[in-house]
Amino acid sequence: MRSDEMKRGLKRAQHRALFYSMGYTKDELDRPLVGVVNSFNQIIPGHIHLNTLVEAVVRGVAMAGGTPVIFPSIGICDGLTMGHAGMRYVLASRELIADSVEVMAMAHPFDALVMVTNCDKITPGMLMAALRLNIPTIMLSGGPMLAGEWEGRETDLTTVWEGVGQVAAGALTEEQLSDLEERCCPGCGSCAGMFTANTMNCMAEALGLALPGNGTVPAVSAARVRMAKRAGVEVMELLEKGIRPADIATREAFLNAIAVDMALGGSTNTLLHLPAIAHEAGISLSQSLFQEISDRVPHLCSMSPAGPHHLDDLDRAGGVQGVMLRLAERGLVKLDVMTVTGQTVGQNLQAASIRDPEIIRPFDRPIHTEGGIAILTGNLAPDGAVVKQVAVAPAMRDRRGRARVFDGEEEAVDAILGGRIQPGDIVVVRYEGPKGGPGMREMLAPTSAIVGMGLGESVALITDGRFSGVTRGAAIGHISPEAAEGGPLALVEEGDTIHIDIPHRRLTLEVPEEEIARRRARWTPPEPKVRRGYLYRYARMVTSASTGAILRCE
Repeated sequence: MRSDEMKRGLKRAQHRALFYSMGYTKDELDRPLVGVVNSFNQIIPGHIHLNTLVEAVVRGVAMAGGTPVIFPSIGICDGLTMGHAGMRYVLASRELIADSVEVMAMAHPFDALVMVTNCDKITPGMLMAALRLNIPTIMLSGGPMLAGEWEGRETDLTTVWEGVGQVAAGALTEEQLSDLEERCCPGCGSCAGMFTANTMNCMAEALGLALPGNGTVPAVSAARVRMAKRAGVEVMELLEKGIRPADIATREAFLNAIAVDMALGGSTNTLLHLPAIAHEAGISLSQSLFQEISDRVPHLCSMSPAGPHHLDDLDRAGGVQGVMLRLAERGLVKLDVMTVTGQTVGQNLQAASIRDPEIIRPFDRPIHTEGGIAILTGNLAPDGAVVKQVAVAPAMRDRRGRARVFDGEEEAVDAILGGRIQPGDIVVVRYEGPKGGPGMREMLAPTSAIVGMGLGESVALITDGRFSGVTRGAAIGHISPEAAEGGPLALVEEGDTIHIDIPHRRLTLEVPEEEIARRRARWTPPEPKVRRGYLYRYARMVTSASTGAILRCE
């Protein structure tokens, strides 16, 4: 066992003394040491209940003959960082989380790990660490929040974000918005729609690195606690059988996850996180691969924010396993991939069922014939841009518009809420990429304001930043190369014509090439927005969004 390196033999007497000082017994030191990574804190709704699940994991590990050892991880709430400088740290925290888990698991050689996580960057950061360390590991999410209810309809975080724009447009009173604030998020869990946190928890399940049900069983259910106990037991089985993350998260497993992502209509942030996780396993996932899978996997689940259903609905309908069972009907998932149950995907699916064909649609009645995400290229995005095409109104799928240019999110929000954006405009928000942001902030505030102001079917937003999974509308992000690197987005001027053509996967600045060349000749890089601390180091090391915004190793 790895842990024997620090607890067995004559030369480890002082190590055992330190264990004894904490109350460990000789019997406990004779057993495998299982690290339980606990990302609990009191600032994230999806993590506020995690101590309960960690307790259950600890019981499961002990029941199966292991010695559980809890250690912490940081975590940031995306929702609480929206619209201010704090959002610059969110994507960057993914690398810190991966590094910190690596540091703890290498400094103290655990035999296995259970990673208890939930929200947006914590889950991919832990999955990156799992592949990097490659010791038996199970990821356990805290589960999704239940949908709220307000004025006779289901609500979630999308509703209140868009409510800000509705107040500015006079469609909602401040008193109504205040009431909505208290009702849209009824309790603990990751926010109730197919936003980034829930998308990534579903991806962990589809990859096989989490137990069936991980993505959809509600946070408040007893089934989630039972799953936590089972995770503690199952990780001991993985240790005994020698099954490691790299045996599970193969290229075929990533293809499965992308197919599920397209069927669910998941967050565009998967274009950052799945490539970064795969990179840790030595696997390359290109944007063109996502497009190839999107072309052949239909959108089968109409999930919030693009549709009416929430994660508890999907769970009742059969969950991620039900979606994979549906995809298996057309050979769109690989069935021989190993999972943390110790069985293959195909073996797991023998226990799966589809209990509501309105939520997990059959192939002859898809929500859309193509998958949830599209990759656009063109002279404005030579290395690609990303759009959640299933959340775009039909009228906006092929659109020319006047560029309204802003060198940052705050300016754009002021213009939208101030009534200065008109139907037909295309809002350009630049210098918000991984390097230029720095940190590639999510543009939920401006996109929600557009929808709330009643402009969702007439105004688009394009950016080298990214979008929350809560975002809907013609929101095109991840434009690469980013403006701070001299990408074409830096050369757009107020009043230029931009052509968005989602059906043909094109994003074009309709300006003569000679004029673009003149602008490029006089462009100068902007001054760094941050000159010290972690973000300064991050900006110097981070790569393009088109490669997952991973950090350079050289």
